[in-house]
Amino acid sequence: MTGKKILMLTGEFTEEYEIFVFQQGMEAVGHTVHVICPDKNAGDKIQTSLHDFEGHQTYIERYGHLADINKTFSEVKPEEYDAVYCAGGRGPEYIRTDTRIQAIVKHFHDAKKPIFTICHGVQILVAVDGVVRGKKVAALGACEPEVRLAGGTYIDVKPTEAYVDGTMVSAKGWTGLAAFMRECLKVLGTEIRHGAIAGSVKAAA
Repeated sequence: MTGKKILMLTGEFTEEYEIFVFQQGMEAVGHTVHVICPDKNAGDKIQTSLHDFEGHQTYIERYGHLADINKTFSEVKPEEYDAVYCAGGRGPEYIRTDTRIQAIVKHFHDAKKPIFTICHGVQILVAVDGVVRGKKVAALGACEPEVRLAGGTYIDVKPTEAYVDGTMVSAKGWTGLAAFMRECLKVLGTEIRHGAIAGSVKAAA
């Protein structure tokens, strides 16, 4: 199988795990992930955030690590990619207002290519008319009204689960990354097979 090209949409204070874990996991099985941010160039960095629940009414936010941008935003050609991934955190709330981001999402929707979204990432999708209409989508609970108003059905999955509707894969947050990535790989047509370890020797009876 030939590796796929995935376009990751990020902004400042995007959730750290949803960048690093997804990117490294996809690259480990041979896919290419280009991390982009409006007006950033390859070699630039963005500040990420870390969200967690510690007993307050909503999540707490802390600084995450700096993340590398590995593709210049102005050079992106959506038609060259097989899927788009909307990472969560705080980034989506502002990059969704960028008409260039909206045009990228519209391309994947119109071309019926896979769309992956986690946590607040759905905020990017609801900013483009029709993308979630008629779809069942998981996301952070705080995004439920936006999903409904955009014509979608909010699916309240468990924190460690993911949801698949056609070629759209979604999850509630970073605790669901394992299930989320597993479903993304299936949609991409990636098959992982387990076999004997090379050079292994059976233990003596």
